[in-house]
Order: sequence, then C-alpha cells, then structure tokens
Amino acid sequence: MLLIRAIIRPEKSSKVLKALFESGYVAVTKMPVVGRGKQRGIKIGDITYDELPKEILMMVVKDEDKDFAVKTILESARSEGGGAYGDGKIFISPVEEAYTISRGTKEL
Repeated sequence: MLLIRAIIRPEKSSKVLKALFESGYVAVTKMPVVGRGKQRGIKIGDITYDELPKEILMMVVKDEDKDFAVKTILESARSEGGGAYGDGKIFISPVEEAYTISRGTKEL
C-alpha cells in the first residue's frame, strides 16, 4: 500500500475530488494548509504573501493503482495551458501497516 499526498490549489480541490471519485477512489482526506514552494510566495504591490493557501489530499492506494491515481490527480489539478508554478506537488510514501478502527482489523 502507498500513501499519496497531493498539495494542490484550493480552487482545484473540487475538480480533483470529483475526478478521484469517478475513478473509483472515494476514500480521501482533505485538509487546508498554507505554505510556499519554489515560487517563494507572491508579491502584489509592496506586499509579499509567503504563506499561500493550499489543500492537501491524502489517500492510500494499492501499489498497482499508484500510476493511475497520480495521473488522475495530475490531470485534474494542473492549471490550464500546461500548468503553472504553484499548481502543487505529489508525494508518495510506503504504508507499512493500516488498521480499521471500527472493526479492529488489520488491512492487507
């Protein structure tokens, strides 16, 4: 199993969640976050905003589903015209164990 964490623009959240749902990935955790990447924030006039609002989506998928899930996120989160700085990042980590609390069972 793999944990996929996608940090995306807030305005893309609904589109990404819809695409994931339609692709069969219904179990997703969403949280608002702030941060900055290589673009180092944004400057408007004399004011620099270095903590930009983003959303993080987290989901666990089977190893063999990774490429399809990542492709779904990339295609639905990318800005028009081939993408732009600030569109986000996707991180993938192995999941060693997972448990369902309500049943007390270990996931495979």
